[in-house]
Amino acid sequence: MDVSSYLEVHARARNVRRSPRKIRLVADAVRGRRVDEALAMLRFMPNHAAREVEKVIKSAAANAENNYDLDAGSLTIHRIEVDEAMTLKRFKPGAHGRVKPRLKRASHITAIVR
Repeated sequence: MDVSSYLEVHARARNVRRSPRKIRLVADAVRGRRVDEALAMLRFMPNHAAREVEKVIKSAAANAENNYDLDAGSLTIHRIEVDEAMTLKRFKPGAHGRVKPRLKRASHITAIVR
C-alpha cells in the first residue's frame, strides 16, 4: 500500500463568526466524503456556514497538492472538527429597564484530508 494513503493534511480557519452549532450541521453532511463530492454538495447548500466549510476543505486539498504532491481527486475528508472560539458578550435593552445579554459566538474549523 502507498504511504500517501496514510498522509494526513490539515487546514484551519480560526475565529469564524458563525456559531459552532450551525457549522456542525454542515460539517456532518460532508464528513467522510471525497473532496470533490463534498465541494459540489457545499456549493449548492443554502446555509451560510457552507461557504466557510468549503474554504477550509479547499485549503486542505490545496495544501495536499502543493506541499505533498498528492492528487486532489483521490483525497477524502478524514476528519472535520468544529470547536468553539471566543464569544463576544454584548447587551441589548430589555423590558422595564433591564439588560438582555447577546452572545455572539465564533468557531474554529479544522479539516483533515487523506
